[in-house]
Amino acid sequence: MAEFEPRPLANILVTGTPGTGKSSTAEMIAEKTGLKHFNVGEFVKVHKCHESYDEEFDTHILDEDKLLDLMEEIVGKEGGYVVDYHSCELFPERWIDLVLVLTSDTNVLHDRLTERGYNARKIEENMQCEIMMVVSESAFESYPEEIVHKVPSNNVEDIDSNAARAAAWLTAFQKEKK
Repeated sequence: MAEFEPRPLANILVTGTPGTGKSSTAEMIAEKTGLKHFNVGEFVKVHKCHESYDEEFDTHILDEDKLLDLMEEIVGKEGGYVVDYHSCELFPERWIDLVLVLTSDTNVLHDRLTERGYNARKIEENMQCEIMMVVSESAFESYPEEIVHKVPSNNVEDIDSNAARAAAWLTAFQKEKK
């Protein structure tokens, strides 16, 4: 197994079912900490890290190898990012120092997905994912338990609280590294 140089800066992963507020939370964390927001979904679109399109779910099929190869040069080597994506198990453990798994009440989530114009099938799939806690289970299976934090994300106050929590964690992390 290859040895990797330690990153000079921390990375935070903000994950959760679509509609739980990942981008808003990641943007606020970036604003409070000076870390850079890395929106994986946008990166995938810009760099065409997809293999095909799934009409039924109205989404692209991810080319994980291409995505991870490109991200390695940015997130994996430098650090200093708030990574924002609805799935977490594909990112190497060595890239991530803190994982925030956002959760939302189903009525809040349903309203958010409906406002986005998701089709009924996609809404149902995401609602089931949230109910079954698929993302949080995946996070706890993919990363050390002590770095994974499941937090509510139902309103602006929750987002602010989660961003403040991440900022406090980063301050402590940086002091510890010195």
